[in-house]
Amino acid sequence: MGVTETKAVRSETRTQIVQTALRLFRERGYEATTMRAIAKEAGVAVGNAYYYFGSKEELLQAYYDQLQEEHEEACRAVLASERDFAPRLRGVLRARVDTMVPYHEFAGKFFKFAAEPDSPLNPFSSESGSARSAAVALYREVVDGSTLKIDDDFRAELPELLWLYSMGIVLYWVHDSSEGCRKTYLLVDRTVPLVNKMVSMSRLPGFKSVTRDLVGIIRDVRA
Repeated sequence: MGVTETKAVRSETRTQIVQTALRLFRERGYEATTMRAIAKEAGVAVGNAYYYFGSKEELLQAYYDQLQEEHEEACRAVLASERDFAPRLRGVLRARVDTMVPYHEFAGKFFKFAAEPDSPLNPFSSESGSARSAAVALYREVVDGSTLKIDDDFRAELPELLWLYSMGIVLYWVHDSSEGCRKTYLLVDRTVPLVNKMVSMSRLPGFKSVTRDLVGIIRDVRA
């Protein structure tokens, strides 16, 4: 078996384990599902399952990484076709919801673990650093590829602020019981113009000091 074929097999096995785990988490609950059960349902040895994932938390992290990859792919069209900031941001946020909707029925079960401050699934944890950095980089692409005119310091911090904004959208989506998550899409459509106005106003004389204060707060908290 060649190197390329071996990598393909490993990728297929890894994907099979993740998809099986997500199904069992939904059917049996996260806490009641064991790695042994996941391995059995996926058709792999328990040792093989642990070779790819050392714990159930790592499986969920793989799910989050997969969602991030799907989100980035879903954004390509709007980022390639739009130059104005608001349509780029709206398109990326709606694409985020699009990629999450298939998993909505068990999102709440996962959220309660991610919400724990000491959980490796927490979006602010070191274990989530890779997915978080990729998400912030995507919003940096939203900003840098647009015609937006803002001060350099604010431009440097805006992608992370947009990621935090998107996390608010995700939190609302978790609790959205409307058909097809209609209200989450509405929230995106109604708030993006407001964000666009606030960002555009950052260069106005009366708002420059506020923007500088905001940048200072962000950097102090991060330090």
